[in-house]
Amino acid sequence: MPAPAASPARARLPLAVYVLGLSVFALGTSEFMLSGILQPLARDLGVSIPQAGLLISAFAIGMVVGAPVLAAATLRLPRRTTLIALLAIFGLGQVAGALAPSYAVLFASRVISALACAGFWAVGAAVAISLVPVNARARAMAVMVGGLSIANIAGVPAGALLGQHAGWRSAFWAVAGLSVVGLVGVVALVPRTKVPTGDDRPQLRRELTIYKDKQVWLALIATAMNGAAVFALFSYLSPLLTDTAGLAESWVPTVLALFGVGALIGTFIGGRIADAHLFGTLFGGIAASTAVLTLLALTAHSPVAAVALSLMLGVTAFTTAPALNARMFNVANAAPTLAGATTTAAFNIGNTLGPWLGGLAISAGWGYPSVAWTGAALAAVAVLTTALAFRLHRASAHSRVVASSAPAADSPADTASALHTPESADRH
Repeated sequence: MPAPAASPARARLPLAVYVLGLSVFALGTSEFMLSGILQPLARDLGVSIPQAGLLISAFAIGMVVGAPVLAAATLRLPRRTTLIALLAIFGLGQVAGALAPSYAVLFASRVISALACAGFWAVGAAVAISLVPVNARARAMAVMVGGLSIANIAGVPAGALLGQHAGWRSAFWAVAGLSVVGLVGVVALVPRTKVPTGDDRPQLRRELTIYKDKQVWLALIATAMNGAAVFALFSYLSPLLTDTAGLAESWVPTVLALFGVGALIGTFIGGRIADAHLFGTLFGGIAASTAVLTLLALTAHSPVAAVALSLMLGVTAFTTAPALNARMFNVANAAPTLAGATTTAAFNIGNTLGPWLGGLAISAGWGYPSVAWTGAALAAVAVLTTALAFRLHRASAHSRVVASSAPAADSPADTASALHTPESADRH
């Protein structure tokens, strides 16, 4: 009798997946580290803080645009070659940022880096998914998202520390060094793949058909709204902590690090449970984020509550991240590269939309607690979207079972096959 297959919880992920997670650590550090070095950067380049802040927006917009464009442009290239090229371009973008003689050059380097970052995320996610079985997709994505979580815990504070003591340019040099490490890992451990040349070769027109599927759009909306809910608050967490909760500014880095710790815990939890309970993870995580944001809005004047709920938001928000990624790959399985690109774009749409809506609430004179109310409303939209997706999924699964149970079915195995598709692997 053959030995039983290893359970998803015990199966080892390929080293290549962890190399991709390490690369994402470098990408995430670059994306978010500017928040800690805006002041010295602005002084050195002779620009205002709002102008320096546009460098963050430029990166997010570059991610939104770059993910689908580069995914489409590199569709017929070997994925390993694409990853190497994009990571090299990203590293060169960091070097250009470190050497930038002016604000305009730095701005251009951020856009180029964002485009390469977006392409790497999209292709890297597709590679990670391709290296593991269907029932380990969320775990593989948890490793990649974990790289982003660790970037928030260690990379961003380290970038701020370097910026304060060795100049803001040193932070860019550090990320360039991390890019080299990631590049060596990709070259050494990511397997070579050949692009199919027969009837199954990638075709942009065929892959674009995934956007005719309602489930793809529902997954995109849920991902964007979840990200917007988090960043509506996170972008203004510092003034909320100091001006509303009454904490000293010295507490801000600690609370940001706690959020990052919560994000890492949430990523670990989501990666462990999402493969077996995909919709349960989505509902539980997003509903919990809604509750945390609502509680924070109600108790924002309490420093203890503000600190504790910031940690909890990191846990709840990032518990859903592996599930959101895996969900998109499940519903867009026929176009894995565009699925990764769509997820990347959706997260960054949320990263752009949330701060904008939070800023509107503050500008309206509703105070900093209003950003928590804004986040709660956005999270509630994500819950409703997920509920609609679950209803459609149940209806589709029921239709497949009925069809397989019809007299035309060849055998009971047909029915069993219909019940064990990647989507029906969700435990309801």
